[in-house]
Amino acid sequence: MNQKLKIAALVPMRHNSIRVAEKNYRMISGKPLYHYIISSLLSVKEIDHIVVDTDSPVIVEGLVTYFPSVTIIDRPERLRTDTVPMNEILLHDTETINADLYLQTHSTNPLVKPATFSRAINQLLENMPAYDSLFSVTKQQTRFWDQLTRPVNHNPSILLRTQDLPPIFEENSCIYIFQRKTLVEHRNRLGERPLMFEMDRAESFDIDEEFDFLLADLMLSHQSKNDLV
Repeated sequence: MNQKLKIAALVPMRHNSIRVAEKNYRMISGKPLYHYIISSLLSVKEIDHIVVDTDSPVIVEGLVTYFPSVTIIDRPERLRTDTVPMNEILLHDTETINADLYLQTHSTNPLVKPATFSRAINQLLENMPAYDSLFSVTKQQTRFWDQLTRPVNHNPSILLRTQDLPPIFEENSCIYIFQRKTLVEHRNRLGERPLMFEMDRAESFDIDEEFDFLLADLMLSHQSKNDLV
């Protein structure tokens, strides 16, 4: 596609968290968690507008102080419970912020690099309209079983090396790119022809539980030390 499309990055951040208390703004490797994803997005030249949807006064104060170019959406009361589907929040945000394409990510994906966001955007742009949306995945090559003890991707009678198994791709929740039209028509970020975007495992880390937070802290600290070398 030759036409320059306006791209907005959407980062929803709730004030409260069920499994990891205050995780979106909790300190990790010297910074509040959300600082990492915002800093990364600000370095992506393809992104025109960064938007944070939040109900957190702590996050609002931090954004105003450290990231004044970021637009803040005050999440309506009706969308603040933890049972509200993400797609409903995105419908509200895309109605508020006008763009041709929306890239949605999370503060809980602090290891995604700016170059990876750029690569995802350009991969979709180069393949539109054959594909109408994009989601990021992590390749898994290990022996999977379902809850009925049935092999998913292997034959137990033929013990292949794990690297020779057919890969299965895990939706890692790091990157979604879509148009509002797709969201409205399907009530889903993914359209009829989504493009799978494979990410490096080291970047596709998602903080969901306390153990994840501790591991991410270690990885970010290691990354910071390498940057100083």
